[in-house]
Amino acid sequence: MPGRPRVLSFDVSVDRDRTAHSGLGGAPIARDDAWWAEHLVLAGLARCTLTSLDYHAHGSELTSTGSATARGLVTQRESDGRYAFVELEVVLDVELDPAPDEESVLELVSNAERDCFVGSSLLAEPRYAWTVNGESIP
Repeated sequence: MPGRPRVLSFDVSVDRDRTAHSGLGGAPIARDDAWWAEHLVLAGLARCTLTSLDYHAHGSELTSTGSATARGLVTQRESDGRYAFVELEVVLDVELDPAPDEESVLELVSNAERDCFVGSSLLAEPRYAWTVNGESIP
């Protein structure tokens, strides 16, 4: 019989002036007219995907570095008429060291996409575009 799954709990508070505070501490995120909640979702998706890659790379005794950009389109969903993200795209440019073979790269990328819980939590499935060690991944 499998054991109980690990449970991760996160908490954030937002005060009256809309400053967000992580339950882990750290610097608060002040309200800024250039940062909407939707931007924070996209930042979370991009960062989560990179973190997921880091996790799987570490398990393969590799180091990963890189950057990501994310974009999303919000409009009314056809299914229920509610406004939501209907398109999401994450573009990643990463380096893996030492450079793994192509099959290993494809497995790492697939696992990073699958195990990013932010992307897995969204109704609109993100599209990913990867460049790994200077090579575009199909």
